[in-house]
Amino acid sequence: MNGGYVNPPAQKRQFRDPYADWWDPQERRNYGEPVHEDNDVLAIFSPYEYTHTKPGKGALQLLAFVATVFGLVGVVRLVYPDRPSAPREFPGGLEEELGGVGAVRARKAGDPYD
Repeated sequence: MNGGYVNPPAQKRQFRDPYADWWDPQERRNYGEPVHEDNDVLAIFSPYEYTHTKPGKGALQLLAFVATVFGLVGVVRLVYPDRPSAPREFPGGLEEELGGVGAVRARKAGDPYD
């Protein structure tokens, strides 16, 4: 007790009966009901506790997902076509198409900045 204030048991409002006749249905609370000192943690808008699965089953589901993704990546890697065995060759090495002998070349490392 804190100065005569009755601290009710810590129960998340999420686990209270949603269909009961509450004075405040959104918070699942009655008028004049004492509020727990940790109301910010126990209120309806506090982080939701997932109770629909157990940790072991959740870990198994996560492991199954990771195995499926890596299995799919492995299958794609086996089936995906590789590069051609030899790169294409062009007569003259595309010298004329890329500017030829008299073309203005890009600045190379070590060239002056002027």
